[in-house]
Amino acid sequence: MQNLLILGAGTAGTIMANQLRKRLDADEYSLTIIDQQTTHYYQPGYLFLPFDIYKPKQIKKPIEKFIPAGVQRIQAAIDRIVPDEDVVLLEDKTRIRYDILIIATGAKIAPQEVEGMLGEGWRKDIFDFYTFEGSKALRDKLREWNGGKLVVHICEMPIKCPVAPLEFAFLADSFFRHKQMRDRVDLKFVTPLSGAFTKPKATEKLGYLLEQKEIEIISDFAIEKVDLAARKIVDYGGKEVPYDLLVTVPTNMGDEMIARSGIGDDLNFVPTNRATLQTEIKENIFAIGDATNVPASKAGSVAHFESEILTDNILRYINGEPLKEEFDGHANCFVETGDGKALLIDFNYTQEPVEGTFPFPGVGPLRLLQESRVNHFGKMAFRWVYWNMLLKARHIPFVTPTMTLAGKDIDELEPEDANV
Repeated sequence: MQNLLILGAGTAGTIMANQLRKRLDADEYSLTIIDQQTTHYYQPGYLFLPFDIYKPKQIKKPIEKFIPAGVQRIQAAIDRIVPDEDVVLLEDKTRIRYDILIIATGAKIAPQEVEGMLGEGWRKDIFDFYTFEGSKALRDKLREWNGGKLVVHICEMPIKCPVAPLEFAFLADSFFRHKQMRDRVDLKFVTPLSGAFTKPKATEKLGYLLEQKEIEIISDFAIEKVDLAARKIVDYGGKEVPYDLLVTVPTNMGDEMIARSGIGDDLNFVPTNRATLQTEIKENIFAIGDATNVPASKAGSVAHFESEILTDNILRYINGEPLKEEFDGHANCFVETGDGKALLIDFNYTQEPVEGTFPFPGVGPLRLLQESRVNHFGKMAFRWVYWNMLLKARHIPFVTPTMTLAGKDIDELEPEDANV
């Protein structure tokens, strides 16, 4: 019997467990998934929790609820992968042998990477919203905060869900206006990028929204340290931004297990073929989602699109067939802009977000790069889709794993200009 092993039971790992169990004969292929956690979090909900839009119970469920019958689940911490032996070592020294390995260990925040960030101000006047604990602590802070200098900040790219910091700034603007205290909040958006986003068309549209909402953008800010005594962030060029409340997106890194295994890049992301999702480590090792170094957005939609292509490629690998070089970096993201509106962006490695309609050409009902209440309803409905369809690898109608150009006002980019 062939052993397929999945590391990580987050979005990508769970989808793959469901996809493969449906496609592989259980008498010929055993499937095992390893994760030390017991709770699965709906990470897009971290954005809404600080503003009391979601309650904690709405964004977490037991992991076991989404692991299909016929897949063995091991709750344990992973020490390392030993590719030469086709073995994964657990922290308790247990050896798990595999014939095919799928790395889906995700990404996590690393506030310790910036001097002063993880000091005495952490979760007192410095907060993240990329963890359940951080988002919940920030909710408690915002409930009693009376105003001042609010800085929404990105340390460095890549990060999970690149639009989330912008969404936080937009929702903060709306939140404080509804509390009739926006005039007491000096709201700044600080980014290492040269604009609001990584793609020119979207940067133009999102930059206009920042200006419209009187959110000052401070770009090209490469943070060196947090000066806790002076309550300011400092970049390597000497720029300083004071804060009363710092909402930061710390450096995102792959799992420490990747570093212990000696198979990752400087940020512990796994070198992976961007079209096939086979790793550069060994031919029987594949990677998916936030764990990879592919130049696609680290977002749930990307993991979903990758999973369909990766499943086909694993079947091709089993059958000794050439792998499909098909994944095009497709990402599809709602961008919450406050006041019950959102816009939608759809892009890939080579095609930046453009205006148009989705999913039906000329019909929609969703509009690309345009604010609407319909887009907002789509964003809010996605939580149901996530729990009931996406994780269970059920087909989402009219949404394809590769990007379709139908219905879009196309503005082609050269592949080397793509920067997601």
